[in-house]
This record gives sequence, structure tokens and C-alpha cells, in this order.
Amino acid sequence: MRETPAQTVGPYLAVGLTWPAGFLVVPPGTPGAVRISGVLRDGAGEPVPDGMIETWQADADGRFDHPDDPRGPSGSGFAGFGRCPTDADGRYEIVTVKPGRIGDGQAPHLDVSVFARGLLDRVVTRLYFPDEGANAVDPLLSALPPDRAATLVAEPAGEGELRFDIRLQGAGETVFLRL
Repeated sequence: MRETPAQTVGPYLAVGLTWPAGFLVVPPGTPGAVRISGVLRDGAGEPVPDGMIETWQADADGRFDHPDDPRGPSGSGFAGFGRCPTDADGRYEIVTVKPGRIGDGQAPHLDVSVFARGLLDRVVTRLYFPDEGANAVDPLLSALPPDRAATLVAEPAGEGELRFDIRLQGAGETVFLRL
């Protein structure tokens, strides 16, 4: 039996899910802003031209403006949410700020969801910052072999810029989390 569009995310992924400024978690010119860009690749190493990357994170103080934050809503108004479709070459970008530590031993990170054709559901990973000393004691990074942990750490790509490529399968596959 052949798959039907209802069985996978399929070619209808982008309908109503993208918006022009979704990649801007913070406004242009925000002090400390960092531009994160990368390429989404499939199992054969080919760019995925019709995927979508979502990010969610704490603010620069490690707080969430949400009632579920154990310390209560920060009141900052910082949504911490970004969304960017991949282009014809599988590229995406998110402009944000480095989050602070959230107080439970985790190093500053972004939660990253990937939506793409052929996936029955999103896959979730994390992006860690290369200049962060707390990476050495982060529970997730510490539990992984060094070569696998490296797939979660962005690479410097210039002043205020990081590169974070995501590989869905195959050699160098990004570590994905079971939710």
C-alpha cells in the first residue's frame, strides 16, 4: 500500500504555519542578539527545502513569562518563540538572545522542533551554545558520548552568529529527544 498525504506531514506543511517575521524572536538591533542559521538535511545528506524549524527558550535571565515557570511568570513579555521555514537550499535562520540558566542544572539552550515531509510528528532536539561552561555539567550533554553531544552544540560563525545544522538521519545524525 502507498502512503497518502494524510499519513505524513506531506506537501501541505506550510499552509498557515509560516509568517514573515517568525524568525525574529527579538527585534532587530536588540543588544546581545545572536543570529542562528543552518541547513536541515535528510538521511542522504540532501537539503530539505520544505521543512520548518521552531525554537522556544527562556529569556536572557533564564525566566519564562509563563504561569508554569516555577518562579512565576517573569512579566517580561518575552515570548521566546521562533519559527522559520527552510528555503530551497534547506537553510533557516532565527534571531534571538542567549537564554540564561533556568536554575535546574541545565546549561542555556534552545528547544528546537523540526517539521518536515515524511515525519509523522515533529522531532525535537536542543541547541547549546559553544561558549558556555555549564555545558560540561548539563545532564543531557553529560549523558551522551562526546561525538553525539557535539551534534547539539552550535558552532561559532562570526560576530554574533552561530551555525546549527540539523541532520535527520545517517552519518552525523542530530540527537533527538523522546518526549
